[in-house]
Amino acid sequence: MPSWFDNLADSILDGGVITEEQAVAMLATSDRDLLALIAAGSALRRRHFGMTVKLNYLVNLKSGLCPESCSYCSQALGSAAPILKYSWLKTEEAVQQADIGIRGGASRVCLVASGRGPGTRDVDRVKDIVTRLKDDNDEVEVCACLGILKDGQAETLQEAGVDAYNHNINTAESFHDTIVKSHTYTDRTNTVAKAKAAGLSPCSGLIVGLGESDEQVVEALFALRELDSESIPINFLVPFDGTPMEGQWNLTPAQCLRIVITARFVCPDREIRLAGGREIHLRSLQAQALHVANSIFLGDYLTAEGQAAEDDIALIRDNGFTIIGHENDPDSSRTPTLRKRGAGTAQGANA
Repeated sequence: MPSWFDNLADSILDGGVITEEQAVAMLATSDRDLLALIAAGSALRRRHFGMTVKLNYLVNLKSGLCPESCSYCSQALGSAAPILKYSWLKTEEAVQQADIGIRGGASRVCLVASGRGPGTRDVDRVKDIVTRLKDDNDEVEVCACLGILKDGQAETLQEAGVDAYNHNINTAESFHDTIVKSHTYTDRTNTVAKAKAAGLSPCSGLIVGLGESDEQVVEALFALRELDSESIPINFLVPFDGTPMEGQWNLTPAQCLRIVITARFVCPDREIRLAGGREIHLRSLQAQALHVANSIFLGDYLTAEGQAAEDDIALIRDNGFTIIGHENDPDSSRTPTLRKRGAGTAQGANA
């Protein structure tokens, strides 16, 4: 007998929408219903994205040295997290980094710089990088993530060839001031609106695991739908030592998966991207999450390492998906690793 969320998926496929009450109930479903919930969310994914996965690659143009007070962030003012800190990469260095991701299969490069927002010189730096990237890879999408935009900056980036602009709302408006006080929730939504008005594809997502309630997760997802975010990265808090959220491990793999599924129900035709912390929090459920999400970051993040790119590729292909732009690439060959430890050797077993 179909469950209520099966019926809801059918309704959405016919043009219906989920309510906030239904979304909260979805986050509260039991683990025994998880496989059925995945199947329902997967039907929505397949309708809009088939069996394709989009690969995105981050280039951290400027790390740390940020004046903002975001309590979840290892780059924030006051953070003692032992991260790499450096000022702007030179254009050549940034292009070389981007090329690594493009060769690995990424169809979108995300150029990210820490800070409250870009100055005129910063926008000029990004323009130079984008020009070089587009000259060599005109089919690659470029997304900029530079912080809060001033009037006219979105238009300048769009004219330079930037395709999308990322500025995450991060959490619900009702929870925002709990995690940061150096800027407002409206500062963030205004930047998303400026990007959209300038013709840039709006990219905005959230971080879960900050201590927010299920109701606030849903509040944020509905806000992203109203903002018309075309790409929704879902980040899972990595509570770096040296930040105010050190030691806050508030998520389980199953709950992370339910959040991804709920995002798909709320925004069935939007790109749902598995982002920072996915390896740590989804763990062995990453494959199941790909049956609902349709986009991931390849390799490393801003200040945290991701899993090896070859493992990402294997994860995608082993589950029957194809990578956008690389649909006909053959699988890499596999060879066994000979056992050289355990019984008959002086080394301990691999156990």
